[in-house]
Amino acid sequence: MACARVPLDEQQVTVPGPLGRERSLPALHPERKEERCFVPYKPPPEDGSPAVVEEFLEYARFIIEDLEWLLALPHDKFWCQVVFDESLQSCLDSYLHHAPRSLDLAALPSSPAVAEMQRSVHKVVFLTFLRMATHKESKESFLTPSVFGEIIYENFLFDIPKILDLCVLFGKGNSQLLHKMIDNIFTQQPSYYSDLDETVPTVLQVFDSVLEKCGLHCEGATAMEPMKLNAHKQPTAMTMSPQDLVDILLYLCDSTTTIHAFLDIFPAACAIFYSNGFLSRLTSFYETVVPDLENAVKKRNFDDKGLQDDLWKRLSHSCRKMVEMAHLLLHHTCLQPILEGRENMQTFAEDLLQHFTSFLPEKRFLSDYDEQFPISDDISLLHQAVPVIDETRTSYLLQGVESAWESVGRRKPPSQIQPKANQGAAAASSAGFNPQNQVREPGEGSARGAEAMLDAPRKENGVVCPLSEGELESLLSCISDLLPDLGEGFLLACLEAYDYNSELVINNILEDRLTPGLDKLDRALSRPVKEEIPNVLSDRSNVFDDDEFDVFRRDQVDMSRIWKGRRKGEDPREMLNDKRHIEEQRARYQTYETVVDEVVIEPGQTAADYGLDDYDDEYDDTYDMNQIGANDLDRDSVLNRRPFTIPQILRRANKAEEEEEGEDEEEGEPLQNNVNRDQFVQDPALLRERAEARRAAMHQRRGFRPERTSNVVGQPKGQGQSTDTFLDRRKKEANKTRVGNHNRRSMADRKRNKGMIPS
Repeated sequence: MACARVPLDEQQVTVPGPLGRERSLPALHPERKEERCFVPYKPPPEDGSPAVVEEFLEYARFIIEDLEWLLALPHDKFWCQVVFDESLQSCLDSYLHHAPRSLDLAALPSSPAVAEMQRSVHKVVFLTFLRMATHKESKESFLTPSVFGEIIYENFLFDIPKILDLCVLFGKGNSQLLHKMIDNIFTQQPSYYSDLDETVPTVLQVFDSVLEKCGLHCEGATAMEPMKLNAHKQPTAMTMSPQDLVDILLYLCDSTTTIHAFLDIFPAACAIFYSNGFLSRLTSFYETVVPDLENAVKKRNFDDKGLQDDLWKRLSHSCRKMVEMAHLLLHHTCLQPILEGRENMQTFAEDLLQHFTSFLPEKRFLSDYDEQFPISDDISLLHQAVPVIDETRTSYLLQGVESAWESVGRRKPPSQIQPKANQGAAAASSAGFNPQNQVREPGEGSARGAEAMLDAPRKENGVVCPLSEGELESLLSCISDLLPDLGEGFLLACLEAYDYNSELVINNILEDRLTPGLDKLDRALSRPVKEEIPNVLSDRSNVFDDDEFDVFRRDQVDMSRIWKGRRKGEDPREMLNDKRHIEEQRARYQTYETVVDEVVIEPGQTAADYGLDDYDDEYDDTYDMNQIGANDLDRDSVLNRRPFTIPQILRRANKAEEEEEGEDEEEGEPLQNNVNRDQFVQDPALLRERAEARRAAMHQRRGFRPERTSNVVGQPKGQGQSTDTFLDRRKKEANKTRVGNHNRRSMADRKRNKGMIPS
């Protein structure tokens, strides 16, 4: 058998030959494949006949048994079977082609046995593809990454169409596993990126084919090729056969769902779609074909009302997926780099604003996009991340969005009341048919499916009115003037149901197309009496009542003591420019401006009346500090003849102190001889000599070795230099920055430029 910890592509196995002699073969070899026939997949039956159901169950049982046997094989046997068994690939491809999509599950029969068998087949097929996309299962079972990429690419185990089908079939509930699986495939085999780049033009041809079938043409720079003058005129969506219209809508729904699932699971593909101009083509296609198809579905007469509802649901689903595709492309190519704080954020912000500007002519697409993903939120994010964004440009964009809502005859939901409502194109139409049953998306409990603008979504909290009281009274008055026999309570319920669109309310009342809930109401219903809400502020009690910030009881509050965030300190420049203290001192110094030699004091007045004090400048204070006669002791002149000394018996001084006193006496002798000399400042030369003598004595006691003098001059040039000279020069070069005068001029200039020294 193969050796452990060796890649499967390098392993060799020994097998018996035709004559009984053993021979060595690579671990991946066609002869090691087991002979087994994998049956192709057949979709669940649409009718519920027992024979067809039994055939489906039998085929499904065979597929489950075969794939479970395949998954139980060891690593080398599994890869031999996957690479060299063509029937296995046919079985897996048939499931990807014919397996029902999420929108098709609602039309399947409700047989528990069929549903359970379909889930089992779905699970084993996904596990098979998951193992096929894994190049390393354990430390002993693995393939070389480069060889793995070559095997899956050369044998077409995976290609771009298969990856797209895997995303749309298994994306719901398995998005993380699918992301890892597809990321590993593209990482180990980069050729798939070039294949995807070549696939995008083919995807764009889907839009052209739909436009051609509908007799439309995408004009402008987004058109693939100009329209021929002698081109045969195609039937429009209103004139084509019902079966052709059904085929177009099914084709469009399947294509948009598949592309959206792939971009959502594998975001790295967004850059490739973006670079091929997919976004501009998508918006132009949406603006051209969606209104035409909506008009055809609503106004054409269908024999089966359920078919019309199903077509409307698929069209609404396609519109929603196209809008979400545009958001994915913008998010991963423009918004995500801004949120991550990458370099060139200004460039990404400029690209995003440029795309929003290109959406302005596409009124219908812009209103649907803004309904699901409000553009105002993205612009607010740009202002926070890139403050240099031009506000004039962003305000122009927001005005363009409002204009788009008005041009399509719709009212923008106040403050985006239902940002998560998946209405897509369903809520975009201002007129159309009213489906009898409320259609829901599979797996989505709150989606509205095929509801048109005539059945605009109700507010769950109907008592909350987004309009002011004056606006609401104006709407009620406008409708009452046209329909005076209707009660205000009934009209108020209609306005709440239709998002306060008075034109839509009047139209549906006149054509008798109200929703079942409104149709059952009494049309003379009066307006309910508004209950007065008690004033909570008058009854509340708080420890901060009547303080300086109580806005409920005070009309004026000192706003200078209130600030948001951290309070900013005083600006140094403003502090230096503040000259108020000079004005405060001006009055004090003005009293010294006038000098008067003599002030004549009139009789009956004092110096205080003239602002003068009693100080006499002519008073002689020379002898005020001398204590005259303080030491005189009754004519005893002993203290004057001899200074006072401590008796020797009371002294505790040692010999060293006596020596110091002797030295002091010797030093004092010349001073006594020169009594008239001013000794306040001693001779610096004498002080230096004493300091040097004390330093030498200290060094001698401690055994200090004096530092060698530096010699950086050395011998004359040409006579050679000693080692000490080289060392001294190196030391001077290394430490010359420590000199006190280093860089003094530049530092003085810097200090002067800061304003610390008046220039």
